[in-house]
Amino acid sequence: MKYTFLSLLIVSSLVWTAATPSETSLRPDMALQLANVNVGDQAPELAYQNPNGDIMKLSDLRGKVVLIDFWASWCGPCRMENPNVVRIYTEYKDKKYTAGKGFEIYSVSLDQAKDRWVQAIEKDGLVWANHVSDLRGWKAQGAALYGVNAIPMTFLVDGNGKVIAKGLRGAQLEAALKSLLK
Repeated sequence: MKYTFLSLLIVSSLVWTAATPSETSLRPDMALQLANVNVGDQAPELAYQNPNGDIMKLSDLRGKVVLIDFWASWCGPCRMENPNVVRIYTEYKDKKYTAGKGFEIYSVSLDQAKDRWVQAIEKDGLVWANHVSDLRGWKAQGAALYGVNAIPMTFLVDGNGKVIAKGLRGAQLEAALKSLLK
């Protein structure tokens, strides 16, 4: 009887572990370890490599309204949101804003596999130039710096580098950009 219970416990543990994904789009266990960037804060600097290996800094986009978009190729909700982001980028990138000149996206991927990341950029038609990653997944310093514990997660930054909104998607993102138009 004792061995049957112990065997059942071990098998149950193995089944539970195998059924639990190693990477999910939600990491509540990290919440207490993370910093937190709030509306009104200066956006902390991010500097990562693009798919070609060149360093791209967030500060290089200073003067423009910027959407910092934390996402990953394996994140279903991120991939579902990408068509909205592409449409909004295409429509609003060249507009004039009270808070900056033009609109750009700084996409921070939490992928670990470069080929999957690059394939997702191509497949989803992510036409902007600012795609970056350190390929460290949830261990990415930018995710910790910004307090990202679930994706997709966005931060809207004005031309002065100040965070003016966060967590915007779809219609909310479009409404925020419209409110900033001249």
